[in-house]
Amino acid sequence: MMADRTIRLTTAEAIVRWMTAQRTVIDGVEAPLFPGVFAIFGHGNVTCLGHALEEARDALPTWRGQNEQGMALAAVAYAKALRRRQIMVATSSIGPGALNMVTAAGVAMADRLPLLLLSGDTFTTRVPDPVLQQLEHFGAPSVTANDAFRAVVRYWDRIIRPQQVVQSLPQALRTMLDPGECGPAFIALPQDVQAEAWDFPESFFQPRIHRQVRPRPDRGEVKAAAEALRAAKRPLIVAGGGVHYSLAETELADFALVRGIPVAETVAGRSSLVATHSSWVGPIGVTGWDQANKLAEEADVILAIGTRLQDFTTGSWTVFGSAPKAIIGLNAARFDAIKHGSTPVTGDVLAGLEELAQALGEWKAPAEWLDHAAAEAARGRAAVEKATAAGAGLPTYAQVVGALNRLATAQDYVLTASGGLPGELNVNWLAKQVASIDCEYGFSCMGYEVSGGWGAAMARAGSGGQVFVLVGDGSYLMLNSELYSSVLAGHKMVVVVCDNGGFAVIERLQLAQGGASYNNMFDTSRVVSPIRADFAQHAAALGCIAEVATTISELEEALGRARAAERTSVIVIRTDPQAWSEGGAFWEVGVPETSPRPEVRQAREKMTAAKSAQWIGG
Repeated sequence: MMADRTIRLTTAEAIVRWMTAQRTVIDGVEAPLFPGVFAIFGHGNVTCLGHALEEARDALPTWRGQNEQGMALAAVAYAKALRRRQIMVATSSIGPGALNMVTAAGVAMADRLPLLLLSGDTFTTRVPDPVLQQLEHFGAPSVTANDAFRAVVRYWDRIIRPQQVVQSLPQALRTMLDPGECGPAFIALPQDVQAEAWDFPESFFQPRIHRQVRPRPDRGEVKAAAEALRAAKRPLIVAGGGVHYSLAETELADFALVRGIPVAETVAGRSSLVATHSSWVGPIGVTGWDQANKLAEEADVILAIGTRLQDFTTGSWTVFGSAPKAIIGLNAARFDAIKHGSTPVTGDVLAGLEELAQALGEWKAPAEWLDHAAAEAARGRAAVEKATAAGAGLPTYAQVVGALNRLATAQDYVLTASGGLPGELNVNWLAKQVASIDCEYGFSCMGYEVSGGWGAAMARAGSGGQVFVLVGDGSYLMLNSELYSSVLAGHKMVVVVCDNGGFAVIERLQLAQGGASYNNMFDTSRVVSPIRADFAQHAAALGCIAEVATTISELEEALGRARAAERTSVIVIRTDPQAWSEGGAFWEVGVPETSPRPEVRQAREKMTAAKSAQWIGG
């Protein structure tokens, strides 16, 4: 047997060549698994990895970010827009550049999304120590800033010999492609090791096509779940983000239609069904419809599909009522499938739905239950229509969402995160197409919006639709630099900035729990000059087309101009800081047990009383 031929490459060159060899299939067409790299170069990655990326610039394009957190968030949003079928890479230098990406890793970890992070590191020889930007741990010399990633990634490694790449990269990829373990992978690259050469086996760089893995559930688990469903009189499906990642929207729509089961959606699961589907009953949970929450309480069996059952979905475990009921957890991750004593069906969502359909035979839910659910859904739609209708006074978040929803096409994509906008988008958006919403609420990351919009616009180039970003003034101020990136790179998006004078939704929480308004709104913070930021002028300075709208009618006209524009457009509109959509479910937060404020003591009593409805499960 002939020995494998070798090729001498530096560690950095080997990593880049391996990435370019990985392939995937999207809608029947072969494509790069790693379509590009977001990079900000520094002394820890420019001389070796940067050189290798420059040599491979045609096969693996590098996009320059303006902030390491922003570019890594763009990579996360890219993966979500492509429903985990492609993986973007983000690379930084050592020290602050690397640490800037920790937040983005947390988003990918919480949202179960693939992201490959490559960061420069100190020297394995330690001869030059302490190097620029090195953090010295007196009793642990091997610890660097990169160890901070251990808490926010699924896979972590530090390459200290070139040959380790041959084992480490496939394991990192296995993690990112695994439907149950999916999450970010981090690899630290010491500067001397990046430059070191080794005779790598040529077979390591052979092109390889990676297809979506669909583990089928255990037959016994399917049988138990089918028995529970057949006994149900009032079953309800709760659709989560796993529906999208499994590309199972069509299977879910057919399953619900044939079985006559109503479907509520989590924040991550929004647009699993179009709003006109006969089984769709709206969003569930803290930022959900009262009607969907009512159905969840009335249901006797919950089929939780592809959801990690976050507190905003379960209303801190009050939405399902305090009475015991059966929960079936269909999930690729067994960790999620067994939560709160659920009957697990551990496997791919699409495959699991196929198996359940076969096991159920001709069974259908009672028709009167679906009729009841449809009536509740109609009331939910009526509430949306009322909340989103234009009115006098400052526009509300709901009215802004409604204006965009009315003008959006089935090809468009809407994105938001954190603050008050996720709740308003979740409640008031009626999806015209599946997989058309990115509402980042798994990590609720301020600053995701603009950066994520850039990544989504890149991912959806050629889709025929427009990426719309909804962002509050607080998030805009926190991270806006990738507006410039989108202009430079030509990835157009339309950004609507809702200016309500501060962190208004947190002030809402502050006041609702008995606190005094403090340090959230600009006018209740310690300020010398209460100057209002000119967001339109700022966006224009970053190269965007920018304008201000004062009414919903003006906003609709501006959205039309922005759609027709050739580059990223920003529309700024002042919104009411105190007007919020009604409804939703209980949410447990910490309220002081003792306080000199009677309002806080009253809030504590209400919180304690509401907790009595929590269902522990098991």
